[in-house]
Amino acid sequence: MLDKMIYKELFSKAFDITIEVTYWNGKTEKYGDGVPVVKVQFKHEIPVKSLTRQPTLVLGEAYMNDDIEIDGSIQTLIASAYRKKDSFLTHNSFLEHLPQISHSEKNSEKDIQKHYDIGNDFYKLWLDDTMTYSCAYFEKESDTLEQAQLNKVHHILRKLATKPGHKLLDIGSGWGTLLFTAAEEFGLDATGITLSQEQYNYTQSQIKQRHLENQVHVILEDYREVSGQYDYVTSVGMFEHVGKENLGLYFKKVQEFLVPGGRSLIHGITGQHEGAGVDPFINQYIFPGGYIPNVAENIKHIMNAKLQFSDIEPLRRHYQKTLEIWYQNYQKVRNQVIEKYGERFDRMWSLYLQACAASFESGNIDVIQYLLVKAPSGVGLPMTRNYIYD
Repeated sequence: MLDKMIYKELFSKAFDITIEVTYWNGKTEKYGDGVPVVKVQFKHEIPVKSLTRQPTLVLGEAYMNDDIEIDGSIQTLIASAYRKKDSFLTHNSFLEHLPQISHSEKNSEKDIQKHYDIGNDFYKLWLDDTMTYSCAYFEKESDTLEQAQLNKVHHILRKLATKPGHKLLDIGSGWGTLLFTAAEEFGLDATGITLSQEQYNYTQSQIKQRHLENQVHVILEDYREVSGQYDYVTSVGMFEHVGKENLGLYFKKVQEFLVPGGRSLIHGITGQHEGAGVDPFINQYIFPGGYIPNVAENIKHIMNAKLQFSDIEPLRRHYQKTLEIWYQNYQKVRNQVIEKYGERFDRMWSLYLQACAASFESGNIDVIQYLLVKAPSGVGLPMTRNYIYD
């Protein structure tokens, strides 16, 4: 009886939309006014103590195990919870009790490979042909995902005001689209760093197919072990993996990689306020070792690294749309995913994509591009942003 009362108290304050909850005993309760937007069914009882301690992990596992069924949009449900300041789903007190995560070079390699080395075949199912797994940039509402991903790469390279023949380093180079574009369209000598064997193999094969052996190079190594200097440094969706304790070192390495006056474009998921920090579900099942810093953290580390700001651009709505398209693509291939990886894996990824879209939709997290210059900056970039769009 006490658990039922607590459940009622939790769910009545958790969402700003009307929901209907059917409990394990068959009883149905409606929270909010009007017609329910989403219906939730608990097939088995979940102890209140575990639910309130790490709600996203406990509910995520219950959904993966088919102990919870959701009728309606998971994105809508989670975005609603993020909008409610007193929702038990979004309070951060449980973060204080999470174990400290080691980001040694050995552990970082394991973490990256656990996520990215699921296999290129898996990502090919629902990414676009560029194999780009980061926020796209929609210049027009009608842009396809592939066009928007190429827009993003062009936007980054234009922001840097690159010149042909100069050297670029991409930290966390993924499947290489930025490297290939930098070489083929902007005339750069491009080098990428990755810890993913699958991404390394794919990039090497593309270098040969595109006949870019003299212009594009990829290194299978930790960024902390790489040396050399470059005119430009890019890093897209990378600092989320380095760990809270290594953010200062990461930005220091960016500074060391740059020649005097060199420019860097760092693109990553960032909290506008407290941010997401470490989510137990995502850390356990999707991105082991991940950490989302907030803007103040990054700015402090950038200043300590003696890098100068030239521009900061939030792209939150672009990532929301990117994730929504990924989920649409994923929905079309779920039978193939289930056949190869099983239903639990499929439900895990379906939940992850929708939850992330909800997080960006609500403004819980953002994705921000930081345009940085290594002092002395000299003449540097043009005096207005017009050069980016001309």
